[in-house]
Amino acid sequence: MASKKAAPKASVGKKAEAVSTVVSAATPAPAPPPSLPALAAKPVGGDGGAMQTRLPDFEALSLNLAKLVEEGGKALAAYLRPIEEGKVNSETADTVGDAAKTLGKIAEYWMSDPKRAMQAQSGLATNFIQLWGNTLRKLSGESEASPVAPPDPADKRFADPEWRANPIFDFLRQSYSLTTNWANQLVEHADAVDPATRERALFYLRQISGAISPSNFLATNPELLRTTIRENGENLVRGMHMLTEDIEAGHGRLKIRQSDASKFQLGVNMATTPGKVVFRNDLFELIQYAPSTPTVFRRPLLIVPPWINKFYVLDLNPEKSFVRWCVAQGLTVFVMSWVNPDERQANKSFDSYMTEGIFAALDAIEQATGERRATAIGYCVGGTLLAVTLAYMAATNDDRISSATLLTTQVDFTDPGDLKHFVDAERIRTIEASMEELGYLDGAEMASAFNMLRPNDLIWSYFVSNYMKGVEPPPFDLLVWNSDSTRMPKANHSFYLRNCYLDNNLARGRMEILGQKLDLSKVNLPIYDLATKEDHIAPARSVFNGAKLFGASPRYVLSGSGHIAGVVNPASKPKYQYWIGEKPAGAFEEWVKAATEHPGSWWLDWIDWIAAQAPDKVPARVPGEGKLKPICDAPGEYVRVKA
Repeated sequence: MASKKAAPKASVGKKAEAVSTVVSAATPAPAPPPSLPALAAKPVGGDGGAMQTRLPDFEALSLNLAKLVEEGGKALAAYLRPIEEGKVNSETADTVGDAAKTLGKIAEYWMSDPKRAMQAQSGLATNFIQLWGNTLRKLSGESEASPVAPPDPADKRFADPEWRANPIFDFLRQSYSLTTNWANQLVEHADAVDPATRERALFYLRQISGAISPSNFLATNPELLRTTIRENGENLVRGMHMLTEDIEAGHGRLKIRQSDASKFQLGVNMATTPGKVVFRNDLFELIQYAPSTPTVFRRPLLIVPPWINKFYVLDLNPEKSFVRWCVAQGLTVFVMSWVNPDERQANKSFDSYMTEGIFAALDAIEQATGERRATAIGYCVGGTLLAVTLAYMAATNDDRISSATLLTTQVDFTDPGDLKHFVDAERIRTIEASMEELGYLDGAEMASAFNMLRPNDLIWSYFVSNYMKGVEPPPFDLLVWNSDSTRMPKANHSFYLRNCYLDNNLARGRMEILGQKLDLSKVNLPIYDLATKEDHIAPARSVFNGAKLFGASPRYVLSGSGHIAGVVNPASKPKYQYWIGEKPAGAFEEWVKAATEHPGSWWLDWIDWIAAQAPDKVPARVPGEGKLKPICDAPGEYVRVKA
């Protein structure tokens, strides 16, 4: 009996000793003897320094683990509920299958030649032998050797000093870097594999390497271990609760929260430029903004935003608002706010977005201002729609648009950017089958695609912070907008994917709209064509090549930064510069070399371009004073509909 009573005590003692051993192995002793390595980093900020040597409060830890299990059950139920109700059509299997097939072609290239395979493996083995040797020397207390895989200062995942000071975590970091770099090199040097397959393989490797990073797991991330020990696991409970909420918000999919959306309200501290909705149909609301100058340019401005996002990225707040700035420059600004479609708009086609969209907006603008002609801006896919509309108008002798601005817009999809990884004939058939059932593409599909373009920044950093640290993300207007996804109607989206991404019919002169074959070379009006230097959605080279297709050479301008920040670069507080060169011709790289860099925002160059074309001014126009009466205040009702 004595032995039986003693056994639990011994077990508890062994458990405590084991926990202490694990903690000590990952953290420094207060004053390690010369024969042992100093495993800790110096204290950092308010985190209490290196990993705590104290044990957690086991009673609190036990209670939190029980809560964690309970929250985990709720998360699982939230995930399974839509599947049981038949409301989720998961494409995970298709994606995994395509990834396996793509990476299998790379593996086949290397394994088909034993000598080549041996050379590839020997390079990795040599690096690991050197890494093991360095780690053993560091564990023995010897001075640190030069790392085999030096840390990347730009990689925030491994910013914590413990990733370098602690031999265990340093080994994990370097082995991860060596393995992922080696895998990328295998893809890049698979010379016999076609370039498209190699690019697709690199895309899938980014997803895999982002997912398996040691920074994503509790046991292999020193910062997560410190947090969990300090909070006795309460961080994991908070994180699991947020995970449940985010699965429920995504209706069975994980909709990762990137910002605290509760701090923002449309019309209050986002999309606040004063104006009125003066026209509405099944596809869009037309907002006319109130003037802020006594006189305005005679020629009104129509902004055609993308329908895959909501328009207020151009009106985030007063400091960043392109719309408000345009109004302040004396422009009468109209913005199309696209409907968030459902099954009722399933058959709205690409030509519907032209006739019931842009053409209807031009008719409404004439009623509101008395002006038949307008200048137009198209952003991203809204720019592609505008370019298609211009080509159709050229074919039908319609001159209501006197000049156009294309912002990060592709018309030639030969080099379509990273979104091409989601578009091939097989994937389009899968998407079309899903849309056939619903009548639209769920907004979560497109949101996931955009996040996968930058998985470390837009997926895994939030996964660790939200669900492992249990930290609510701070409020950030741009990320709130980014998460405010929209659906896409079946007919329109299918036409767009097939005619642009898959077959590139617009650039090839083979696209037909309402019986008219479109030819961009017939578009001879003035065009301001803006690309951004780091754009992965509409690459600057692709925009440049597309600019050559127009009849009148556009004013091609290259802005710093990427697809959003390069466009929303306020003139009052610019973060990035821009480049102007000769008319688009020859190779993009040569144009860049010869272009002149200008400090500040492209907005200032653009407004000079606008004013030079049509300088006439008229008294300011107040929404509702024309033939169109106000329906409601800006930003309208369509923009408030959630996906």
